[in-house]
Amino acid sequence: MNLTINNQKISLGLPENSTLLSLLRDELGLSGPKLGCGEGECGACMVLVDGRPQTSCNLPLWSVQDHQVTTLEGLGKAGQPHALQKVFIEENAGQCGYCLSGILVSASALLQQTPQPTRAQICEALDKHLCRCGAHERIIRAVERAAQA
Repeated sequence: MNLTINNQKISLGLPENSTLLSLLRDELGLSGPKLGCGEGECGACMVLVDGRPQTSCNLPLWSVQDHQVTTLEGLGKAGQPHALQKVFIEENAGQCGYCLSGILVSASALLQQTPQPTRAQICEALDKHLCRCGAHERIIRAVERAAQA
């Protein structure tokens, strides 16, 4: 199986019925996407597939073959964080941080598609994400600031 993850081509001999999340975390050591609910409902495992947000906990590997997968680690580089990452830090947008990697990849997809989103568009784009810490207002404010930058 051939995959492209964070702009790197990867060939694997894993069973195609494995999930994308298990590949990312267990085989590749990428800690950005997290296991939350395991049913694609909380957004902690969110990644981009061809630039569109997708939950990875319930996404079979065969479905992403020949597609571009981007995780949190693919947004920025060490020493050069993505603009969203910078603003989230400045806004103290997360509390525990468990949900933030999924939120960041979804927000990056939104800003790529809609560079100047309305507050309603931001809320809609982040609707699939569950933040148990209640940092939603800071998160929305951070996305608004990133859009202005």
